[in-house]
Amino acid sequence: MKETFYVTTPIYYPSGRFHIGTSYTTVLADSLKRLNELKGKDCYMLTGTDEHGQKIETVAEKNGLKPKEYVDKMADMAKELWKKMDIQYDDFIRTTDERHEKIVQKIFQIFLDKGDIYKGEYEGLYCIPCETYFTKTQLIDGKCPDCGREVVPMKEEAYFFNMKKYADKLLKYYDEHPDFIKPEFRKNEMINNFIKPGLEDLCVTRTSFDWGIKVPSDPKHVIYVWLDALTNYLTALGYLSDDDSLFEKYWPADVQVIGKDIARFHLIYWPIFLMALDLPLPKHIVVHNWIMMKDGKMSKSKGNVIYPETLIDRYGLDATKYFLLREVPVAQDGIFSPEAFVERYNFDLCNDLSNLLNRTVSMVNKYFQGKVEGYTGCINDVDKELEEFCITQINKFNELIDNFEIANSLQEIWNLIARTNKYIDETSPWILAKNDETEKLKSCIYHLIENLRKIAILIKPFMNETAENILNQIGIKDENLKTWESLNYYDKIKDIKVIEKGEPIFMRLNQEEEIEYLKKNMNQN
Repeated sequence: MKETFYVTTPIYYPSGRFHIGTSYTTVLADSLKRLNELKGKDCYMLTGTDEHGQKIETVAEKNGLKPKEYVDKMADMAKELWKKMDIQYDDFIRTTDERHEKIVQKIFQIFLDKGDIYKGEYEGLYCIPCETYFTKTQLIDGKCPDCGREVVPMKEEAYFFNMKKYADKLLKYYDEHPDFIKPEFRKNEMINNFIKPGLEDLCVTRTSFDWGIKVPSDPKHVIYVWLDALTNYLTALGYLSDDDSLFEKYWPADVQVIGKDIARFHLIYWPIFLMALDLPLPKHIVVHNWIMMKDGKMSKSKGNVIYPETLIDRYGLDATKYFLLREVPVAQDGIFSPEAFVERYNFDLCNDLSNLLNRTVSMVNKYFQGKVEGYTGCINDVDKELEEFCITQINKFNELIDNFEIANSLQEIWNLIARTNKYIDETSPWILAKNDETEKLKSCIYHLIENLRKIAILIKPFMNETAENILNQIGIKDENLKTWESLNYYDKIKDIKVIEKGEPIFMRLNQEEEIEYLKKNMNQN
């Protein structure tokens, strides 16, 4: 039986069109799924939309629609975007799905029966966009600590979840599972900012609006967004339903990918809900930073929003995905700028990768009629050094990707690309050909083809089309030479024929024109 791998994105709040920040989260999760599939695991990926709450009710009204009409339209828009981005999700959960609503009501009742939920009255400062109450001490400069917007005083009857009951258990879990939260500094933020000062009980119902899941035993109460939203990771697998086979197979999740703005909900409330249900916790929760613009956060009012469609339609999907993953280290904010995008495209994709492929295919055709016979051993002085470097880079990549350092792991692949380009200059195949040093020339060509094969496999989870293009151009048709395991081999290529005339996989951009194009197309709906 195959080892399983369950990865989730957050379910996205569909209050507007998704920009590249949302796309980054989804591409990150999709890449982890593809990587683990390549490693032979049975993978399952979940994404979806979080469709209840006061904000949705308000946005729908502004658009002249009923809430359900509005969220239907937005869910379709999300699915179209993920199709365009070739996101290989297995399920798209909507919190308005009947399968979800029924189980959320069951979970609420379990908590009520256990005494984890009690009725009280809430008076506090409320952030409508975040749908969250805060105390005065939690505010930053009198505003919401999560989104920076104004808060308003509100008072209403509500049910609360007794978070304090589980605070010590959560701290113990943090201590015993150092790999649970990635990067680790997020754990210290949770402890110092929220748990040690005294964990507040969580308001889990509202009475001031209707758009949500009703509490069956007290229907004037609507189950509040975080208890409703977070449990999607369970309800999508059929937890507490007549068919829980997916839940039995895939839970606990291997990786849950989230943005830093929802870290508190996933790193405190979500583990506590699971503890209260006596369920195992996810193996890893990966909290990534944001994609920022030079002048701060993306904002329509600033006119600095960039949408994935703008990039994909002009530069292709793989270039878009590469930029997002390479430019945004998980533990730091990344910056999007037209200049940075064009530079990555021209230098990393054209000069480094595309040029390496083009030169190699041309030389195989020029010197050996497009044929590569087989491994010749290490004949040139630098052959062994190149092989050892390649092995080292694969090990570095694996170490970094296992720690969810995606941008750094891609850097190690590009280090291998750079080293392979340097190898051409070191061996000077054109001089070997001129001097009739055929065996040395064969060895040089073999090592170039073999490194390109390995590079294609390494980039496949992130740039699938480009990887397939490389493998096709260098004549790798044997599926056994496309597996993750085959990265361990250096001597298996035999009797292949490269494409007769290779096409550049990336064409150099006119820097000034493209920077101008991107600036013009920011914030275009």
